[in-house]
Amino acid sequence: MKIGLGLYRESLTPDNFRFARQAGATHIVAHLTNYFRGRDPSLSAGSEKEGWGDCSTDELWNYEDFAGLVKTVRDNGLEIAAIENFSPRFWSDILLDGPDRPKQIEGLKRLIRDAGRAGIPCIGYNFSIAGVWGWSRGPFARGDAMSVGLDLAAIDPDLPLPDGVVWNMRYRAGRPDAEPVRVSSDELWQRLGAFLREVVPMAEESGVVLAAHPDDPPAEALRGTARLVNRPEKYDRLMDIVESPSNGLELCLGSLQEMPGTDEIYGHVRRFARRGRIGYIHFRNVRGKVPNYHETFVDDGDIDMAEIVRILRDENYDGVIIPDHTPEMSCDAPWHAGKAFALGYMRALVQNAAALGPSRTIQSTNIRMQA
Repeated sequence: MKIGLGLYRESLTPDNFRFARQAGATHIVAHLTNYFRGRDPSLSAGSEKEGWGDCSTDELWNYEDFAGLVKTVRDNGLEIAAIENFSPRFWSDILLDGPDRPKQIEGLKRLIRDAGRAGIPCIGYNFSIAGVWGWSRGPFARGDAMSVGLDLAAIDPDLPLPDGVVWNMRYRAGRPDAEPVRVSSDELWQRLGAFLREVVPMAEESGVVLAAHPDDPPAEALRGTARLVNRPEKYDRLMDIVESPSNGLELCLGSLQEMPGTDEIYGHVRRFARRGRIGYIHFRNVRGKVPNYHETFVDDGDIDMAEIVRILRDENYDGVIIPDHTPEMSCDAPWHAGKAFALGYMRALVQNAAALGPSRTIQSTNIRMQA
């Protein structure tokens, strides 16, 4: 197992690369979508009308963008593990089944080909209309550390998407007379299937793993649109659409644990690791489940993270794990302190994986439910 750190676009700096190395990370997961554009990238759900921000002027990333990033990261003593998330502008009509869908499919094929040629091994994505939305920020973690949580009773989960917004970002100007977007579960799975059948062959040819993130939050529906991977077994359904090593998972432990009806995630994690289709892992802990949960420090939630490492060790997972988002600590550098705590805990588990003893869930290998 390798330790990585995720960095937003404006955080891809020499200082943060040094921080990553000092904390024991060897890899970077880079977000190239500029969600914040100069604003404080503290944990936030964004505004109801604009989401995280405006991506309407984003240009399709190309070989030069990827090659420059790979070189910069290597020059700073690290390696790129993945790019996380497409800009919503690049695939808005793929998600919404709009008129520009064919053009956007061809654009993503070029992007994937260029990424592989530049040495990007993995691209994480989240096939979602509403995106990451609905949670709030507050002192929810140990010691009143600032974190995020979901309370569906405190929000209107059916609040319509503003026109021109998808995946919690504005991709074009809104039209005042537009009808609200409505997407059923069947429609969303049909769109995902068409997307995977068209782009996975290019990913396989290019040596790139497309890694699907589960829903965050994993509700049944949000903002009038169905959610996709909101139960662990739906990951199996997604992988079964196209049998390819390039059709993989961005395995978010926190999102899996948040899913209602999932008593333990350990058998699912073992099954996914055994299939050999994990692109990389979000090593995040939570307390509670939909409709009410909050994110915790990595050592303080409902998941036994040592057991996760035992499972990954037993299944010979040699990929990257990253902290994802973490609670912010009370000091002059709250983001860095929160990440440093998580990275130190993760590094200790990984370095001592062989000494952690036998897995206590070794029999839970055949869990498979109807998707």
